[in-house]
Amino acid sequence: MIKRLTSLAGQWTLLVPVLAVILLIFTWGRTLPGAVVGLVTLVLAGSVLAAVHHAEVVAHRVGEPFGSLVLAIAVTIIEVALIVTLMVDGGDKSATLARDTVFAAVMITCNGIVGLCLLVASLRHGTAVFNPEGTGAALATVATLATLSLVLPTFTTSKPGPEFSSVQLMFAALSSLILYGLFVTTQTVRHRDYFLPITRQGDVITADHAAAPSARTAWTSLGLLGLALVGVVGLAKGVSPTIESGVKAAGLNQAVVGVIIALLVLLPETIAALRSARRDRVQTSLNLALGSAMASIGLTIPAVALASVWLPGPLVLGLGSTDMLLLALTVVVSSLTVVPGRATPLQGGVHLVLFAAYLELAINP
Repeated sequence: MIKRLTSLAGQWTLLVPVLAVILLIFTWGRTLPGAVVGLVTLVLAGSVLAAVHHAEVVAHRVGEPFGSLVLAIAVTIIEVALIVTLMVDGGDKSATLARDTVFAAVMITCNGIVGLCLLVASLRHGTAVFNPEGTGAALATVATLATLSLVLPTFTTSKPGPEFSSVQLMFAALSSLILYGLFVTTQTVRHRDYFLPITRQGDVITADHAAAPSARTAWTSLGLLGLALVGVVGLAKGVSPTIESGVKAAGLNQAVVGVIIALLVLLPETIAALRSARRDRVQTSLNLALGSAMASIGLTIPAVALASVWLPGPLVLGLGSTDMLLLALTVVVSSLTVVPGRATPLQGGVHLVLFAAYLELAINP
């Protein structure tokens, strides 16, 4: 009996994603009592850890930078589906949902995840080393996508308010898809070596010493990764009413809800990036962070542009002046971080302070 229980405990990464989806089916669209919220939160945490495990299995099989790309795209596709679903059900109050979610993803990834990874790697190994060519290309794409999609609507005059006209929205959607497609091609085909981790002498690390898992194991992990991510995003939506009630009771700004949900959704990538940073694979961490920001914009904007055809309410994409200032400062600081190809705890701390400023202004605008 003890042996069977030990074997079952060893298979938790196989069981938790399935359990998360089953729990999601029974709780979707329902008001949850306190005890069920506690259970959902527990399974949500287990799903995050299971997603990280299966993502690392797939990444080990396909190698970098494909592994980072798999996790970033998988999380973003499910996140986009959640955003569109909430916008369809939310009416006019969801007009800024896409903007707030995308901006939260950009600030969390470019400052929160990047700052943590640089700090952890530099404290553990002296300095954090990465490839400035690949990281710089990713940062330039993120900055361009964010400006075209989130800044320009504030200054256009075709429609009142920070909104795009139909033609402008179509241009932003097509531009997002084209830029994201170009980046993926560059990352995986033309200049793959720019996005591989490097040694302290600048040599590219092409493979790990451990044996890669079998194709069957990798396919199984890919399927379970999808289930785990569905569970993470779906269960996060399930606990969001409780989060909203807590935020309201605490007298905090409603935007805090979106930040908390975004943090939950991005937890798998955060943990995976930190693990890579601890192993001195900072380039993999930056691939995950910037790739997630890029996928969030490059896939969300086209999706909401398509959904706006049948959405009755307005679609507000333009940022306010405070958020635009934070975005501009993030781009400048990130550029200065990327150029040397090396980072100390100072750079990590600067990014984390920017992230803390974002959280502070979300709570007290």
